[in-house]
Amino acid sequence: MKVHRFRRCDDTKRKTTGMDDNAIHQWLIDCFGQVQGEIAWNQLSQLPPEVRDQLMHQASGSLPKPDDVRALMQAFSTGGLNSINDMEHTIEQGPVNVKLATSIALQQANAEGSEQSFSAQEADAVRAAMSEANLWLDTVSDFAPPQGEPQILTRAGWVESTLGAWARFAAPVAQSMSDALSSVFSERLGGEFGTEVSGIFAGPVPIPIPEGMKDPAKLIKLLGNTSFSMQLGHAAGDLSHSVRGGFDQGIALLENPAGAIIAQNATAYATSLGIDEREVLSFLALQELAHARLFASVPWLMPRFEALIGKYARGVDIDLDAMEEQLRGAGAMDPESISSAVNLSKVGMSDSPEQREALRGLETMLALVEGWVDAVTTRAGMAHLDHIEQLREMLRRERAVGGPAERTFESLIGLQLRPKRIREAAALWERIGTEDGVEKRDAHWSHPDLLPTLPAEDGDHAAVDGTSATTPAVGTVSDGNASADGTPVGDGASSGDGASSGNAQTPARTGIDWDAELTKLLDDEDRHDDGQSADTDDQGPDANGENPDKGHEGPGDNGANPDNGNERPDDRPTDADNR
Repeated sequence: MKVHRFRRCDDTKRKTTGMDDNAIHQWLIDCFGQVQGEIAWNQLSQLPPEVRDQLMHQASGSLPKPDDVRALMQAFSTGGLNSINDMEHTIEQGPVNVKLATSIALQQANAEGSEQSFSAQEADAVRAAMSEANLWLDTVSDFAPPQGEPQILTRAGWVESTLGAWARFAAPVAQSMSDALSSVFSERLGGEFGTEVSGIFAGPVPIPIPEGMKDPAKLIKLLGNTSFSMQLGHAAGDLSHSVRGGFDQGIALLENPAGAIIAQNATAYATSLGIDEREVLSFLALQELAHARLFASVPWLMPRFEALIGKYARGVDIDLDAMEEQLRGAGAMDPESISSAVNLSKVGMSDSPEQREALRGLETMLALVEGWVDAVTTRAGMAHLDHIEQLREMLRRERAVGGPAERTFESLIGLQLRPKRIREAAALWERIGTEDGVEKRDAHWSHPDLLPTLPAEDGDHAAVDGTSATTPAVGTVSDGNASADGTPVGDGASSGDGASSGNAQTPARTGIDWDAELTKLLDDEDRHDDGQSADTDDQGPDANGENPDKGHEGPGDNGANPDNGNERPDDRPTDADNR
């Protein structure tokens, strides 16, 4: 069987050092078993001396562990990379190979030390904490619990329940990566590689690339898809060892709207804090169930997060020069070798205007969500949890430095998602609850334009509600031209007179497809209509002195421009957040 590989012109004369035939022979048997290992050894022995020397040189001192090879082979098999038809089908399915990513993530989630199930004692402790937390929340929130029962998950269960959502968020970036990779390879590097194409491994026996995949454009797309999916799988697998609840990322990723606790990680977290396990479980349950109530009771909330994350991801720019440099430095054209070329931390260009606008909206919305959860859980648990202030502070510190979930968003889609202003948001929600009561506090979530605004920070062009940055409107409500994250609002909603006015009206929500409407409102093509005049008489100039865009047709008819970044606060961290 002829094995092909891309090879650099200056690599053809490298010779084997430090690895004898017996060691290679035994490694093959350990990786593939006695029969397949002997077949692989015979294939290696029959290769042309030049190719064999190059392969042996690459193997010297860097052979992966046999267990890792077997695991990766299984992942590729599960991911649909067994035949030419499988590979072509995988490419057609989109820029992320979800099956491959899931297989790799599950291998890490089920690694040594991970529990494959939870004991009856663990389950009873989590259920008791969940039951108590729901009773406590009933007294401090107007939102009812969602249908269904909260889950108790293993690390593997968390992977299976959330990886589809991760892949959905990462898909726009993965597509940009794939397109850029093909462009760089075909336009800049086409003459620098030979026509011999390797397989999956840069070790002594690459998995051969089928004849139908030798087209460079098709091959590079497959390699980019595979490499990005492997990164996603590794990131999710790592994260499975640290997440404690289904809403740890601040958004709804679980298939079950009622939430979940990852029992093993929650127990380990309690141990690391040195606080009574029951108290920590109760606090985590409060956090999880408060999130679940909010997202289940606010139908527009998750679609808005998804639209903003998609908007951010679509705005990712790839540094083609950096990608070319990473490809030139790759020792071989296989998923492991080109992984740096599809790593946003190395080839991503941040801070495009569209990204900055989406980021401000995301951070503001996330701060309002986490601030509400913080205020509600504190009030619910104050009489029951002796260490609630210490537990609150631990969560704030985790978010301030960027926990595992934030790092995962950053590595996969370049999104530095930091809820920098949670302290301000929590204080705002606490004040509203004290002055207006629970029902009116929670009524602010009935529509985006009823959300309270955070105070503008130094340097902001305008507060969220359009007031001057020098006179921030703390605890006021958006005037109807823009919601708390700066995106347009729906029709039939009261503009609101302020957080403490008590005049917030709940708009009718029946029949509105929030997902479709919000995605349409945040579509890239609508960005170019900023200068158009508004339809209605009450729409004056926006914060920049320009008329809002009348071309947007969504749940609202007030014509706010969703992409006007000046209507949202620039969420730089405050001194308090850095303490």
